[in-house]
Amino acid sequence: MSTLEVASSPGRRERQASRNLTIVEAMREAMRAEMRLDERVFLIGEDIQIGGAFLMTLGFLDEFGPKRVINTPISEVGFMGLATGAAIAGLRPIVDFQYGDFLFTAADQLIQQASKLRYMSDGQVSVPLVVQLPTGASGRGSQHANSMENFFFGVPGIKIITPSMPYDAKGLLTSALRDGNVILFCVHKHLYGSKGRPLENRETSTGMVPEEEYLVPIGVADVKRAGSDATVVANHLMLHRSLAAAERLEARGVSVEVVDPRTLVPFDVDTVLESVRKTGRLLIVEENHARGGWGPYLIAQIAERGLGNLDSVRRLSLPDAPVPFSPPLEASILPTAELIEQTIAAMVGA
Repeated sequence: MSTLEVASSPGRRERQASRNLTIVEAMREAMRAEMRLDERVFLIGEDIQIGGAFLMTLGFLDEFGPKRVINTPISEVGFMGLATGAAIAGLRPIVDFQYGDFLFTAADQLIQQASKLRYMSDGQVSVPLVVQLPTGASGRGSQHANSMENFFFGVPGIKIITPSMPYDAKGLLTSALRDGNVILFCVHKHLYGSKGRPLENRETSTGMVPEEEYLVPIGVADVKRAGSDATVVANHLMLHRSLAAAERLEARGVSVEVVDPRTLVPFDVDTVLESVRKTGRLLIVEENHARGGWGPYLIAQIAERGLGNLDSVRRLSLPDAPVPFSPPLEASILPTAELIEQTIAAMVGA
């Protein structure tokens, strides 16, 4: 047990007990606290009474019972519609997808219904709905490897949260559950830390998390590592690989700033702009296909608002092809820490 300083109000800091947790453990704490605080919060999804695919709801049935931890048939369009209706009626559903890829079968309920109702009703209807999506490639083939945050990035009326570390996961999920809007909460499959599922890097994928309640604001990026020679913006698995690359480059005399957006919608462009003004170089690393994703959006924003500060810009992403099933082939198309290191070194002339 250790302590962690957490800001509770301007000019005041409290020291709270904290533990080293995985992302899935941090998410359980956030959900359990909100379900105890607010009886309107309930869980719905496939196999969640036994924990769900990534054990996010492990133990929840015993505490909250089957009326608030609701198992569903294999009908994503059905339980997304049910959850949307429940949110309209004043409840606060958390929808758990076994794999985020299955959201495609319920896209009509999300895109045509849930995301548009507040706008179509001129604010008279709110849809406080949090959808939990395991995302990214993890050795399970093309149909279980989509980066879901990319596909829904351009849909108005949806907020998209992409935590990469346990502290952020707990604080952002608490904020999401109190937000009152439709939110996609996307976690990379290699970062949950569920029992029996390998973490990308246990040393960097676990972290100190306060026991007490705290909020991480939606739409605020975080500089995970300060630097002066180049700015890297990355999330999920790519954030951890970028941090590893930055550490190796430090030994070569190259100082790399690593920015974690944490939230893709809304996107904190100002934090990236501030970093680029300092470094003059921008590298975006994302597990999305080259034709699309949040990277091109960010490049356009930087070009419009800070082109004069930019000496060079690069982007690492996936080729425009489905993710292959073969583990060696899958690994070959994903940006690696070595590739990130080589790209930054070329940008700075090291």
